[in-house]
Amino acid sequence: MNPLKQAIVCSILSVFTGFMFCAEMVYAEETTKTSLTIYSTATPGSISPDLYRPTPNAMNSWGINYPIPGYAIIRDQREVALVAGHNKISFSNVAAYLDPTTVVFKSLTDPDTQVVEQDYHFDLVSNDKLLEKYLEQEITLEQSLGDKIEVITGKLLSTSGGLVVQDKEGKIISTNNYSNIRFPDLPGGLITKPTLVWDIVTNKAGSQKTETSYQTTGITWWTDYNAIYEEGDNANSGSLNLTAWVSIVNKSGASFDNAQLKLIAGDVNKVASKKNAPMPMMGLAKTEAATPGFEEKPFFEFHLYTLGRTTTIPNNSTKQIELFTKVAKIPAQKQYIYNSLPLIGYYGSLNTEKELGNQSNSKVDIYLKFKNSEKDGLGIPLPSGRIRVNKLDIADGSIEFIGEDIIDHTPKDENVLIKMGSAFDIVGERKQVNFSVDNNRHIMEETIEITLKNHKTQSVNVIIKETLPRGLNWQIPDNSTPYEKIDAQTIQFPIAIKADDEGKVRYTVRYTW
Repeated sequence: MNPLKQAIVCSILSVFTGFMFCAEMVYAEETTKTSLTIYSTATPGSISPDLYRPTPNAMNSWGINYPIPGYAIIRDQREVALVAGHNKISFSNVAAYLDPTTVVFKSLTDPDTQVVEQDYHFDLVSNDKLLEKYLEQEITLEQSLGDKIEVITGKLLSTSGGLVVQDKEGKIISTNNYSNIRFPDLPGGLITKPTLVWDIVTNKAGSQKTETSYQTTGITWWTDYNAIYEEGDNANSGSLNLTAWVSIVNKSGASFDNAQLKLIAGDVNKVASKKNAPMPMMGLAKTEAATPGFEEKPFFEFHLYTLGRTTTIPNNSTKQIELFTKVAKIPAQKQYIYNSLPLIGYYGSLNTEKELGNQSNSKVDIYLKFKNSEKDGLGIPLPSGRIRVNKLDIADGSIEFIGEDIIDHTPKDENVLIKMGSAFDIVGERKQVNFSVDNNRHIMEETIEITLKNHKTQSVNVIIKETLPRGLNWQIPDNSTPYEKIDAQTIQFPIAIKADDEGKVRYTVRYTW
């Protein structure tokens, strides 16, 4: 019977009988409108390629084979036919991983309509569950014997280690060699989809427009940037062509058709189990593409991004949406940074061991730096994510990968720094050339000499970062090159080195206690 007709009939019966409960289950109509807001707990750049596709040997009963680092708030609008009084409503096509404690139901037609009881049915039908339900009942097996099919009908006695069936003549048959099982019907208590079942009370009979919201795991998203670097007039300058995409993985057990998509940017606190501790959320940037893209607006202390069109996100799928169209010729600076003591820090007490100053790192790191400014074609909130950088090989026109890094949430007018790797043609050396300790005067002095060799055919500018790990009370009484204090334990020296030449920096640091 049509749900609305059923509701009318039940209402008429209730008038004459005084019985205010329609015993037959009423099924909510198909969703008329869906919206979802996706949050991500993924650490940028940590997504395994296995998340994009199923791994058959690792799947669980829902088909999810990899921890999904995120969640979503789903909102469904449906038409429901109700009678005056109590109604038993079945609400299916929900996500398999919904949290029943987060379900919120409201009638947009009648605010007084409410849910007084809720059940979440997730005992989905499977071959094993069907066999368990049919113990001591009749089933039909089909076995392949050469080019023939043997049919066995009888009472199912056991499912342990195979099937044990007693046929109509009383003969006991034990087999693992069957090609098909036929059941008379689907027994009660088993369903094909996760389903919410509600006891809804209303004084207003008829069709009502309702909205249901709930939280589900099994869905996440993250950001990927792709850049092409172009060399500039010197070794320290260039430009970037930048594009960005968001990837959405949906393994929640439900498809979302023609849905309104939203995303939240910011550190949204959420109580979680130890296995899924909350991490920073990722956001989206505004796009000016011809097709409506994402529009950003402040939302509490976070940022809300709404896609300007509906989109379909099928279950067990990966969907990618462009964040913004290509931004070309973003000025970028190539920085060479020599960090001679990258792993040494201050541990709370003065260190007078001479050998501490004899350690050295020879690698010179390469970074690309650009400003997220409107003047340079950006000036939009850039969400955290992985950024991959490529470069054009003019010899054959191919695009070659040259490095990648993770960037944090970057507001407008802030700098973005991308670590590319280590320079091949620039090497460094750090030496301790003098060391003395005067315990009576509580003075310790150390003289360091740093040599950088540039084997390139261009001159380069290098920043030498020096860690002062021995103590917090220090001063620089002598230095060959001006320095800048970065923090309580770090100074840096800018140095220019000509092509195929070397440069030196020498300084003395005095510690007192």
